[in-house]
Amino acid sequence: MIRVYDCSSNSYDALTTETLTSLPESAVWVDLDRPSHAEERAVERLLKLDLPTADEMKDIEPSSRLYVENGATYMTAGVLWGVEVGAAEVTPITFVLSNGRLVTIRYAEPRSFRTVAAYIKTQPDLCNSGVMTLVTLLEAIVDRTAEVLERVGTSVDQVSKQILERKRRAKHKAASSKGLEEVMDAIAVDHNVTVKARESLVSLGRMIGFLALAQQVRASTDAREHVKSLARDVASLTDHATFIASNINFLLDASLGLINLEQNQIIKIFSVAAVCLMPPTLVASNYGMNFEHMPELDWVGGYPASLALMVVSAIIPFAYFKRKGWL
Repeated sequence: MIRVYDCSSNSYDALTTETLTSLPESAVWVDLDRPSHAEERAVERLLKLDLPTADEMKDIEPSSRLYVENGATYMTAGVLWGVEVGAAEVTPITFVLSNGRLVTIRYAEPRSFRTVAAYIKTQPDLCNSGVMTLVTLLEAIVDRTAEVLERVGTSVDQVSKQILERKRRAKHKAASSKGLEEVMDAIAVDHNVTVKARESLVSLGRMIGFLALAQQVRASTDAREHVKSLARDVASLTDHATFIASNINFLLDASLGLINLEQNQIIKIFSVAAVCLMPPTLVASNYGMNFEHMPELDWVGGYPASLALMVVSAIIPFAYFKRKGWL
């Protein structure tokens, strides 16, 4: 799908290859949303650009992602998306600045694109050129990433409270394994989102650094200031993502430690039970031997006495372990 934003009419319209015959001079943003091969070729002919394919956009080499060709600035960055549906991914999106226009090529739909599409209809002055449209779009992407990291930080705090509460409960009674399963699931989700967010921020940081050197940005004072602010925001968010990742690793270690403690507690109970049953087993084995001459064989009170001896021999080690605090 091809969407074109025309700042003169303050419209953002979807076009097809049949209707895309020409672009008005006031068109500042051409958005290729999961374009077909025919749509890519149509835009290339119209704008006289060589747009990268989906496979080329996935190339991780800086020279393939950030370059200038025939006066056009090509930039590809990984953008976080899919968090709201529980499947966080980083999708490559290409931004092209050429002849005062912005061309975007994407094969996903991050929320930031929908946000900017609705925003520029009410604030057209902020998107009166291709470079300012790009800056607005990058600001929305960075803001969205910051929102995601804030949610992850809140989730990490909740998981931390669950672990501390579980530790307090464990002093009185064993906690259920279901609680640990929920904690591990939450940690796995938060870790995945944090890793994807940090990957996106590193990619955006490289792109913004390259964008700051672009002629289109250096020619605009407002664009320069916005790009500097974006660079600072991305750097601070990258540090924040690293901090969250370290907290998640700590919670993972704490959770695994609790699992080991509970397993050790179970093994300890079995060990104590085995030790407590050893003396009664010895008594029963002794009086179960088939010798003809046994002192207690004809004793009337021999059977209840042996039962009492087995009970006492089991209680003594149990009381000893209890007094030592091993139970």
